[in-house]
Amino acid sequence: MTRVLVLTVDRDDDLGVKAGIRGPVVGRRQVLTAALRLGIADPEESDTNAILGALHQHDRLVESTEGSDAVEIAILTGDERVGPKSDRAIANQMEQVIGEFQPDRGILVTDGAEDDQVLPLLQSRLNIDHVQKVIVRQSKGIESTYYYLVKAIEDPKWRAKLLVPLSIVLMIIGLGMILPNGAILIGTMPLLLGAYLLARGLGVEQHVSRIIRDMRENTDAAMISSLLWATMVIALIFAVAEGWRVYGVQTAADTVGLELVLLVFQGGLTWIIVSFLTLALSLLVLKWKRGSFSGRSLKVIAFAVVLWSLADTSLRIVLKLMAGDVYEFDPSTIWADWRWTLFTLVVFWLVSQGVKSWQERQQTQGRYWGI
Repeated sequence: MTRVLVLTVDRDDDLGVKAGIRGPVVGRRQVLTAALRLGIADPEESDTNAILGALHQHDRLVESTEGSDAVEIAILTGDERVGPKSDRAIANQMEQVIGEFQPDRGILVTDGAEDDQVLPLLQSRLNIDHVQKVIVRQSKGIESTYYYLVKAIEDPKWRAKLLVPLSIVLMIIGLGMILPNGAILIGTMPLLLGAYLLARGLGVEQHVSRIIRDMRENTDAAMISSLLWATMVIALIFAVAEGWRVYGVQTAADTVGLELVLLVFQGGLTWIIVSFLTLALSLLVLKWKRGSFSGRSLKVIAFAVVLWSLADTSLRIVLKLMAGDVYEFDPSTIWADWRWTLFTLVVFWLVSQGVKSWQERQQTQGRYWGI
C-alpha cells in the first residue's frame, strides 16, 4: 500500500488574505472550493493555477491507483509577511497533515514564485519525489513589458521594491542637473545603489522590520531607542562633516594619496564609533524591554571600543611613519602608544566573562537537581 500526498504551498497566504480560508486545506472537495473562492476573489492570482494544477495531479493519480493505494491533496498556507513566520506556519501545517494522513511520498505543485524556497523544509519531513511547476500561458499582448510593469506597480509587495529605488535615482539625477556643482550628487548615485544592493544581500530589511516590530510592541523602549537612533544619525552627519573638513584642510596643504584617505578616516573615526555605539545601545534597550536580553549587545559594545582604540592607535602610528618619523620599538614607546588598547582588551575580556557567567546562571535557574 502506497499513500501519496499532493501538496501546493501558498507561502504569502493569499488564500487567507483574499478568500478568508485558513490552512491547511485537506481533501479534494475543500481544495476545489478554495480554488474557486480564490479565483473569484482575484482572477489574476497565480496560486489559483497552482491549486488547479494540484487537483489535476491528484485526479490523475487517483485514476492510476490500484488496490489499496491512497491519494490525498492539501494546501499549506503561510503568512503575508513572508519569512520565518510564514515558514513556521507551513511547517506546523505540514506536520499536522502528515500526522493525519501518514503519507509515504509526496508531490509538490508550485507556481514557481516563492513556493520553491520551502522545498527543503517540506523534504525534511516528507520524501518529495516530484515537483511540478504550473506556468500560465498568456497571450502575446499580455506578455508585453507594459503589462508586467503595471501589475508590479499595483501589487503592494512589489510597489515599494520597484518605485522607491527608482524614485530616489530620478530625484538624484534631477537635483544634480538643477543645482550648481550637481555632479557630486550624480556621483553619489552609484554609492547609494551599491549600499542598497549590499543591504538587500545582507538581509538588512528583515532585521529592520523586526526592530520596528519590537519598537511597536514596546512603547517605552521605542521612545528611548528612537532618541538613540536620532543620535546615531546625528553622529554620522558629524562624521561626514568632520571628514569633509579634514579633506579641505589637507587638500589645501597639498596632501594626496593614501595619506589623505587615512587622515579623512581618522577625522571621522570617533563619530563613526559613537554612531555604532548608540545603535548597539538602542538594540540593547529593545531586547531588555522585550525580555530577550542575552548579553551579546554588551559584548558588541565592548568589542566596538576595542576596535576604536586599535584603529585610532594604528592610524596615528601609520601617519607618523608616512610623515618620515622612525618608530622605536622600546617598551616605553610601545606602552605609551598601546596602553589604551590593552586596557580596552582587558575590559572586553571581563565583559565577555561576566556575560558568559550570567548566561550560565540564567540557564541553570529553575532546574531541579535532586532525586
